[in-house]
Amino acid sequence: MEVTCLLLLALIPFHCRGQGVYAPAQAQIVHAGQACVVKEDNISERVYTIREGDTLMLQCLVTGHPRPQVRWTKTAGSASDKFQETSVFNETLRIERIARTQGGRYYCKAENGVGVPAIKSIRVDVQYLDEPMLTVHQTVSDVRGNFYQEKTVFLRCTVNSNPPARFIWKRGSDTLSHSQDNGVDIYEPLYTQGETKVLKLKNLRPQDYASYTCQVSVRNVCGIPDKAITFRLTNTTAPPALKLSVNETLVVNPGENVTVQCLLTGGDPLPQLQWSHGPGPLPLGALAQGGTLSIPSVQARDSGYYNCTATNNVGNPAKKTVNLLVRSMKNATFQITPDVIKESENIQLGQDLKLSCHVDAVPQEKVTYQWFKNGKPARMSKRLLVTRNDPELPAVTSSLELIDLHFSDYGTYLCMASFPGAPVPDLSVEVNISSETVPPTISVPKGRAVVTVREGSPAELQCEVRGKPRPPVLWSRVDKEAALLPSGLPLEETPDGKLRLERVSRDMSGTYRCQTARYNGFNVRPREAQVQLNVQFPPEVEPSSQDVRQALGRPVLLRCSLLRGSPQRIASAVWRFKGQPLPPPPVVPAAAEAPDHAELRLDAVTRDSSGSYECSVSNDVGSAVCLFQVSAKAYSPEFYFDTPNPTRSHKLSKNYSYVLQWTQREPDAVDPVLNYRLSVRQLNQHNAVVKAIPVRRVEKGQLLEYILTDLRVPHSYEVRLTPYTTFGAGDMASRIIHYTEHNTCHFEDEKICGYTQDLTDNFDWTRQNALTQNPKRSPNTGPPTDISGTPEGYYMFIETSRPRELGDRARLVSPLYNASAKFYCVSFFYHMYGKHIGSLNLLVRSRNKGALDTHAWSLSGNKGNVWQQAHVPISPSGPFQIIFEGVRGSGYLGDIAIDDVTLKKGECPRKQMDPNKVVVMPGSGAPCQSSPQLWGPMAIFLLALQR
Repeated sequence: MEVTCLLLLALIPFHCRGQGVYAPAQAQIVHAGQACVVKEDNISERVYTIREGDTLMLQCLVTGHPRPQVRWTKTAGSASDKFQETSVFNETLRIERIARTQGGRYYCKAENGVGVPAIKSIRVDVQYLDEPMLTVHQTVSDVRGNFYQEKTVFLRCTVNSNPPARFIWKRGSDTLSHSQDNGVDIYEPLYTQGETKVLKLKNLRPQDYASYTCQVSVRNVCGIPDKAITFRLTNTTAPPALKLSVNETLVVNPGENVTVQCLLTGGDPLPQLQWSHGPGPLPLGALAQGGTLSIPSVQARDSGYYNCTATNNVGNPAKKTVNLLVRSMKNATFQITPDVIKESENIQLGQDLKLSCHVDAVPQEKVTYQWFKNGKPARMSKRLLVTRNDPELPAVTSSLELIDLHFSDYGTYLCMASFPGAPVPDLSVEVNISSETVPPTISVPKGRAVVTVREGSPAELQCEVRGKPRPPVLWSRVDKEAALLPSGLPLEETPDGKLRLERVSRDMSGTYRCQTARYNGFNVRPREAQVQLNVQFPPEVEPSSQDVRQALGRPVLLRCSLLRGSPQRIASAVWRFKGQPLPPPPVVPAAAEAPDHAELRLDAVTRDSSGSYECSVSNDVGSAVCLFQVSAKAYSPEFYFDTPNPTRSHKLSKNYSYVLQWTQREPDAVDPVLNYRLSVRQLNQHNAVVKAIPVRRVEKGQLLEYILTDLRVPHSYEVRLTPYTTFGAGDMASRIIHYTEHNTCHFEDEKICGYTQDLTDNFDWTRQNALTQNPKRSPNTGPPTDISGTPEGYYMFIETSRPRELGDRARLVSPLYNASAKFYCVSFFYHMYGKHIGSLNLLVRSRNKGALDTHAWSLSGNKGNVWQQAHVPISPSGPFQIIFEGVRGSGYLGDIAIDDVTLKKGECPRKQMDPNKVVVMPGSGAPCQSSPQLWGPMAIFLLALQR
């Protein structure tokens, strides 16, 4: 395909000083998707209503220079949800199948480094209606016999909804009301927030035995239909009642098959039965059928509470609970307690001694203990006593007390725990008592008090325990409050005194405590010691990557700083340029502290010294790298996206031109920009047209402009722009420009989309918003805000107060458009409120053979304090402009306003709006226009001839 030839016209710079066209970010939220309605609530905030399960779609349209970055966040609702930060302009936030918990306030934050960020928000209200629930109750004082032979019955209907539901009670097909029947009360209980409505039947009568329906409605908001539930009240209606086939506490042996039946003894309608387990779900393999629960080959882990619940929505649910205990024993431990009265920690002849034994069992209280000495049952005597449940020890513990210890008492004692008559293996633990039985001591082996390892390696902390018997060692953290061990536990037991850690990380560094346990040894004050763990890790540096720009001939200082590391010092620093080592910098006299940074000074930036510099910093464990890209390259241009009228069509051709505008980022950081290299390529084509654009001194904020001509309709183009300095090419910037069929002017830009004030009229249209309007303006006339309803949104209006007089005219004239179609449609919103409203006229000024103004639409008189929309068909015969003419009425209460003007090809909608009919505000569900409509004027798909 033939490459389009570009006629590149002269460069037209706007010499703006200082910040020039740099402008802080501005943002506006528009919405599409499946909204039900967009409204203003009683505190004048925008509320976007959507049905649960529909698709939420919000767009953040931004302006400002440089182009702002966009981020979405959300607060309120059930939790605070955050969305990813994004650099996509006009970012669209889309949530498929939105849930009720995702309602709340959504914020769009746009920032570009100029001024403060722009933050806009919209409240999303998710609406839903669940199925209602109906329960039947009676007062406790009325219970005598059968449930409904009493005098008062309550039918309680509850539903979750947003907005609050409206309740309708029916008996059969007849609607009930509070005042219609003396035997009926309908009321809302306190503290239910509109979610419950109660039907009270007083002094129950024969006609009250009937079918009752609770119908709930949210009045068809978001198209949500009504829902209903029906209950049949009879003279046999009764709440559920249950009984169990087993005792409430059921003790079984492991491996048995367990069956529990939950039997219904009452309830009408027939109750539903359900089994549950606490804590956690029913065991794997358990089967619940109706009221029967079966657990095959039950195990110890299946112990717990099993609940049988019966419900029929009458009265309260009936519930029965079985505590299932599966016999088991584990963890047999012993303790040696020297004479407590004499505060001894050693075994001594002539003093008392107590041996204790404990197992963890289910059921704990059914465990029996038996003591043996040297393989034979221990005989009780005045000096040998066996006790149970010592208050100083765990529950169900057996103790053997030796009074006035003799030499003959030395020997091996064995404690055996068992479940009599149950097929559960016995557990036993053995204790040796002799002159060699001594309390423990604990210490850290020499050279092991401080353990230093590298991150990612295994580590072993060790404490040695001496004594007989040797108790296990308990490990914990010391230096961090409530800190857990790497295993995730606060305490960890090791039988050999060694704590083994796999793949240590830097947060494991610190002090660890080892101490003796009070079980499986002496029941005395624990002995303890400490071990320090140092985890070494490579350095972390900043900057990890830095772009350094400087003019030719100027010096540069590169600095690589150590943020953290272990050891926290720089052992060596090696600088490289383009991968080749550089001579070490001059040695600085030794400082009192270890260096925490490395520096390299370049006396002058040249073409030869430009390139990538690398500083490799080491701390004897590893290394990290700071990267610097040093050059005298100019920064990239920053395209200006808020150009009014960027697209212009050519007369009698299928070509268009585009006004390309940009500023230069940080032009003073390097040598002055001499020219720009412009490359324009039609998308889907390989060849590009290239041209050099010379410039004079470019200042920060100066808006540069170039007009691209002979672009073919409707193709899009990629534009690349590269600044050149004495150093050479700088950073390139690219963007895609699109041919735009039509656009909407929101009057948000000060240039008002290229509209101008007619010089032949009596006065001018004024641009304002709710924040800039005169607080002393005339009441009862003019709009409070623009069509979007936000105080920041702008609109155009005529002020009819003095010195304006009856019949004065104000004319707002559009840019010039070339007619390339037979029919066009002009759509706009107007606001005509006040008892002195004059007229609003739309004229078409034809430029075919001189200027000729033709009336296309007119409206007069007070139309109310609302924005309304008009669609006006026009058929210009040649180049044309449209003119909005406001005519002053008989008094000062006659302000007229317009907003959101759109011109597009084709006919207007066939169903014309009644001029007096309020239209739905934009964003109420109709698709929104794409982002270019924010920056250009209306209908810039035609030629704007520049004569």
